Amino acid sequence: MDIHFEKLTIPATDGFRLAATLYSPDGEAARPVVLINPATGVKRTLYEKFARFLAGRGMHVLTYDYRGIGGSRTEPLRSLDATMVDWGARDLAGAVDWLVEQFPDCPLLAVGHSSGGQLLGMTDRIQHVSALLAVGAQSGYWRHWEGPRRYQLALLWYAAMPAATRLLGYFPAKRLGMGEDLPGGVAREWARWCRNPNYISDERGGPLRPYFHDFTGPLRAYSFSDDRFAPRAAVEALLGFYTRARKEHLHLAPADLDVDAIDHFRWLKESFRASLWEDMASWLEQQATEALPSTGVPRFGLSQPAQTPSPLA
Repeated sequence: MDIHFEKLTIPATDGFRLAATLYSPDGEAARPVVLINPATGVKRTLYEKFARFLAGRGMHVLTYDYRGIGGSRTEPLRSLDATMVDWGARDLAGAVDWLVEQFPDCPLLAVGHSSGGQLLGMTDRIQHVSALLAVGAQSGYWRHWEGPRRYQLALLWYAAMPAATRLLGYFPAKRLGMGEDLPGGVAREWARWCRNPNYISDERGGPLRPYFHDFTGPLRAYSFSDDRFAPRAAVEALLGFYTRARKEHLHLAPADLDVDAIDHFRWLKESFRASLWEDMASWLEQQATEALPSTGVPRFGLSQPAQTPSPLA
């Protein structure tokens, strides 16, 4: 199937202009729509090959950059007033609004990578999402990790990130091999959350769960045994935020896929096309079909029939 893409600028709910890319299959048939919510400090370009794969399966796919990241970094980070809550309540919400306006009759599905699976619960636009596929999406509370990694993260959240952000006005993540540099407000809020057993929390430390309970659709979570950014306990903790979702958790080891590693980012390599990507696409197709009216007759054309249950389960 031929794929075309369009680079866009879409508005967040407060008018901030976000860089985005829409991948679409050729043809006029109504099709499912997939929103890919990126991880913290990760540019949308990392998801390009996966987005093209899903578009090749007959879906419209939107990737975008949170404010201060990638193409949405339009001013010096020191002067950018942005928080993690803004990324969810304004940026992610704006992407949903844009998709609902452009494709009003098509099922909307979300793929949330890492914090992209967390921030969906920060906006009332979650009501528009029919299904959520979460990959390495976790609670960031440092005690969910074990061994030396636990104390490395404690040092980051309690000392290194607050100090560097206070000194520079932003967090120099790129110099430390942690993705793109982060606006100061994002870094301070993220560190505060990761020090708190509630993780996403208000200024007084109480749990902040404005819209997680509004999601009642299917949620499939993937976690990987070699993912040092999202151990199983942290993924299970985040799943507890989605109190009314119909949840399914697949925890995979590299041996399950006959590979040496999967980890937090390697699953986005094309070598996973025939295994993990195929499994994810089939699940999304199935959820799109089930989101249609009770007739169950698809109004869109997918390149391959939906497949269930998961071949990896």
